[in-house]
Amino acid sequence: MFRCLHNPIKILPFAFKSALLPLSQRWLCKLPPKSSSLPSIFKVSVSTMSNNLNGHVITPSEPQRAYQVVVAATKEMGIGKDGKLPWSLPTDLKFFKELTLTTSDSSKKNAVVMGRKTWESIPTKYKPLSGRLNVVLTRSSGFDIANAENVVTCRSIDSALDLLAGPPYRLSIEKVFVIGGGEVLRDSLNGPRCEAIHLTEIDTSVECDTFVPEIDSSAYQPWCSSLPVCENGLRFSFTTYVRVKSDESKEALGVDWRKFSSLLPKKVFERHEEFLYLNMVNEIISNGNLKNDRTGTGTFSKFGCQMTFNLRRSFPLLTTKRVFWRGVVEELLWFISGSTNAKLLQEKGIHIWDGNASREYLDGIGLTEREEGDLGPVYGFQWRHFGAKYTDMHADYIGQGFDQLLDVINKIKNNPDDRRIIMSAWNPSDLKLMALPPCHMFAQFYVANGELSCQMYQRSADMGLGVPFNIASYSLLTCILAHVCDLVPGDFIHVIGDAHVYKNHVRPLQEQLENPPKPFPVMKINPEKKHIDSFVAADFELIGYDPHKKIDMKMAV
Repeated sequence: MFRCLHNPIKILPFAFKSALLPLSQRWLCKLPPKSSSLPSIFKVSVSTMSNNLNGHVITPSEPQRAYQVVVAATKEMGIGKDGKLPWSLPTDLKFFKELTLTTSDSSKKNAVVMGRKTWESIPTKYKPLSGRLNVVLTRSSGFDIANAENVVTCRSIDSALDLLAGPPYRLSIEKVFVIGGGEVLRDSLNGPRCEAIHLTEIDTSVECDTFVPEIDSSAYQPWCSSLPVCENGLRFSFTTYVRVKSDESKEALGVDWRKFSSLLPKKVFERHEEFLYLNMVNEIISNGNLKNDRTGTGTFSKFGCQMTFNLRRSFPLLTTKRVFWRGVVEELLWFISGSTNAKLLQEKGIHIWDGNASREYLDGIGLTEREEGDLGPVYGFQWRHFGAKYTDMHADYIGQGFDQLLDVINKIKNNPDDRRIIMSAWNPSDLKLMALPPCHMFAQFYVANGELSCQMYQRSADMGLGVPFNIASYSLLTCILAHVCDLVPGDFIHVIGDAHVYKNHVRPLQEQLENPPKPFPVMKINPEKKHIDSFVAADFELIGYDPHKKIDMKMAV
């Protein structure tokens, strides 16, 4: 079975701002030249070869070439039926061709490794696959390629990787892609030399009789995943998984994370969603409007920005600096509880509200009668008691005001097509009572295809300190609500009014921009908890979060 290919077309369904290329290009140009720091796909022997494979004499004295797998599969990892692809997805075929054809060095080409049956399934007019070295695996002595150009044969995947590690291929082949069929993929998927898996994930149920193993989630994490697209009645997305742990020890690889910039095809590398944030920061610092602000610090500012994060495969907790995950969780649960008492967070070692809850600050904004730590009718109060009269942080507000959060849950469950599934923290009549008017102020939820998505509007966004928190917080809220309502998370769309970088954050943010992204983690929720008010911090498990170090930035109050 084979993905029949026609003219190459740029079809990858992702949109990036124009500033993305220059920023991501930094990582395509910063790899240290020494061989010890290069990914193993480029570490090949310079010794003489002795094994005779298709006329080439090789003797590898270095490890075999690493490779990447390209496969389209159903949720059950079905890949074929009766020796053929059981679907027609032109977009997937174009993706396959662009992925396997493109090289960063125009003097090189890629190799595609396939089984004999896959080779035979390719229509004659498309054989061999143009612009690539075709490596056909066969044990048949009678198999004849008739000296076809750009075609070699090997007896096994191991012998193919040995061949590609030696001359003349070690310098002429840039990347190695294993493309099928079933037996070859069963041997190579999750293999110790497999460094990335490019999976077209087909959501729609399709009958198959050929299957491959599931991706080993203990060794691989998603690097990027496209938003789902539909074609010929099938819903699918493109996801790239990268190896983050060794096959033998299941321990994190001790490698320079910059390796992904050369390991992955350039366009795939650039699709990491963290570049949306990094790009926005870079654009604001470079071209933002210089403005004064209420704190007296001064900002560089842009108006009207947007980012979309895919919550289906991974969780967007930024990796270019360490984000305070425990703080994200505890603050959100504090919001959900309806509390306005900053001391409850302080008791848990969460001090993100200390500046706005201090005696000095409250006195400075005229709330001289307010007890220290009492923030007034801020986020949680508006979520759970909108319209109630606020007295202080100790009062019992049960049954008072309108519970927007329960209303959202009720609509998601019972009227999912409602266009009014909305929660607002912006209550003009209460603004003067708040220690800080809400920055993230308005959220709308959307249900489709069994998925829950959220679009949040933020009037004011501190790109250095606040936005990494906000992305994680509303993504977590979306995941929690999806869990409570028996849905799966879809997208988080972050819309920002005034997106700004404080002047005293420019230098630390420039330091952050120098860090290459790492794979986003995966987040799991305790399946036993199903009520919105039942969650505690221990109910949320973060898997595979390996960020760069913390970068200190001073909060502007």
